[in-house]
Amino acid sequence: MSKPTDLDRIDRKILSILQEDGRIANLKLAEAVALSPTAVLARVQRLARAGIIEGYSARLNPSMLGAGMLVFVEVLLDRTTPNVFEQFKAAVQVHPEIMECHMVAGGFDYLLKTRSADMNAYRLFAGAVLWQLPGVRETRTYAVMEEVKHSSHLPLR
Repeated sequence: MSKPTDLDRIDRKILSILQEDGRIANLKLAEAVALSPTAVLARVQRLARAGIIEGYSARLNPSMLGAGMLVFVEVLLDRTTPNVFEQFKAAVQVHPEIMECHMVAGGFDYLLKTRSADMNAYRLFAGAVLWQLPGVRETRTYAVMEEVKHSSHLPLR
């Protein structure tokens, strides 16, 4: 299984169901795709071995866990050299407030997705962590006023 076209209709249906409910019992999954539990388990294991299924996790409510403030941050580095990129990438790994970090093409170098309790907590985090990350020259902060859509589901065609 090397490319998406290697997935048949049943594989795609299994993946779609697992995206909705990663805790579904194998028997229920088998019923939903009209295969035996043994055949479904073999397919799920094959999809996991191939790296298509990367793992399972629980979706948590950020507001109930003191991380209700969602902020996106554009980061512009002072130099774009391999060692600065590596230092920056290593530094963001150790801060759990940084949920995602993406190197991007365009007018800045990285886009960060961060979570904190509120604006005051974010301000403290920005001063103590963000602005101290290796190579940071400039940041632009975008506080989210409303999450209109949030999904980690991939389209399966």
